[in-house]
Amino acid sequence: MRLKNKPWALPLIQENPQYVVTEPQKFRGQWQERFAARQPLMIEVGMGKGRFILEMARQNPDKNFIGLEVQTTATGIALKKQLAANLPNLQFICGDGNEITEMFAPGEVAGIYLNFSDPWPKKRHAKRRLTYRTFLAQYQQIIASDGLLEFKTDNQGLFEYSLASLNNYGMVFDQVWLDLHHSKEAADNVMTEYEEKFSQKGQPIYKLAARFESKN
Repeated sequence: MRLKNKPWALPLIQENPQYVVTEPQKFRGQWQERFAARQPLMIEVGMGKGRFILEMARQNPDKNFIGLEVQTTATGIALKKQLAANLPNLQFICGDGNEITEMFAPGEVAGIYLNFSDPWPKKRHAKRRLTYRTFLAQYQQIIASDGLLEFKTDNQGLFEYSLASLNNYGMVFDQVWLDLHHSKEAADNVMTEYEEKFSQKGQPIYKLAARFESKN
C-alpha cells in the first residue's frame, strides 16, 4: 500500500546518510563497513514503516540488519524510529528490490525476510510477486549457502502460490505455518504493522521458512 507523500521524508533521509543509503550499489560487497561489528547480515525486502526490522535488530544485537524500502515516506517514518533508538546494527536502503543483486554481492546476506508483500492477485501480474522465480533467482545469488528465506502474509492465495513457486524452484522447507499466531512460534514472533492489523481482525497469518538447495 502506497503511503501519502510526506514532504519532510526526503530531507530527513538526506540529512541522515549514516543510517540511510540511497545509492546502495556503492556498498555492494562492503556492507559490513557500515556497522559497528562484523556480524551475519539479515535483510528485509519491503520493510514498510520499519516496525519489524527495528524490533529484530533490538532483540538480536549479534546480527546486522538492513531494511530495504522503495517508498520515501515509509523509509522516512522508519528513520524517525531509528533516530530515537540509535541501534548500531541497523541500516536502511531507500531503493528498488528489483535491483537487489546490484546491491549485494554473492553470499553477502545470511537471511532474507519477506513480510506482507503486495499479492499482485491478477495472473498477468504474477512476475511482480516477490516469490516469483526471477526474484528467487536473485535471492539465491546474494544469500549464503545455509541462508534462510522467511515469508509471512495474510493472503492465502499468495501463500499457496509462494509454496508452489518455492517448491518448483527446488527450495527445501524448514517449516510451514498455516496459523502462525496459534502456534508455538507465536511467542517469539515479531509482528509488522500490517500483521497486527490483520490478526486483530481474526485473519490467520501464514509463514514459511525455506532454504535454497546447496550448490555443492
